Amino acid sequence: MKKLKLLLTVLLIPAGCAQTQKSQTVQQICLPNTNKEQLMQTAEDVLGQMHFTVEKSDAEQGYIRTKPLAGAQFFEFWRNDNVGAYNKAEANLHSIRRTAELDISRQGEQLCVGCDVKVQRLSLPEQTVTSGARAYTIFSKSKSGMQVLELNPEQKKQMAWLDLGDDTRLSTVILQRIKEQLSSPQKGKAK
Repeated sequence: MKKLKLLLTVLLIPAGCAQTQKSQTVQQICLPNTNKEQLMQTAEDVLGQMHFTVEKSDAEQGYIRTKPLAGAQFFEFWRNDNVGAYNKAEANLHSIRRTAELDISRQGEQLCVGCDVKVQRLSLPEQTVTSGARAYTIFSKSKSGMQVLELNPEQKKQMAWLDLGDDTRLSTVILQRIKEQLSSPQKGKAK
């Protein structure tokens, strides 16, 4: 009994002392002593490390857009595109995808990069269920022994990606990684 009390005390004391941390989001970072090409390359490297695929990169305009990236599932522990418990849960319950857009502009003597991550959720139209025994056919023509997403032509027409807004927390993480990579002592070394 004493061991149990001691164990509970050890486990609960840190929890009682913990402070709720408010996540601070960043829309833009400005970096002195950086050239545009270096910033573009670093941004593309960071996006690649986070498993995004660059769809468009325009060095003249200072613009990068990625292809949509499906949200990581719970077993994909190596991925980190779901920032926070809510985003992790949502990506495991729904088909979620994110697209990142970065804009690089000069403000005075420094370059600034802004990041905007858009989130979308897949909406599949339901089929009419005529009995409880056929509930497995609510979204597809699957059989009871094997669930396969096989949509009817009518369902394919109604299938859509719904905009869920911005993921400011992921934008902040991307910007912080760009800033960290540019400010590290190895930024000038060849990879």
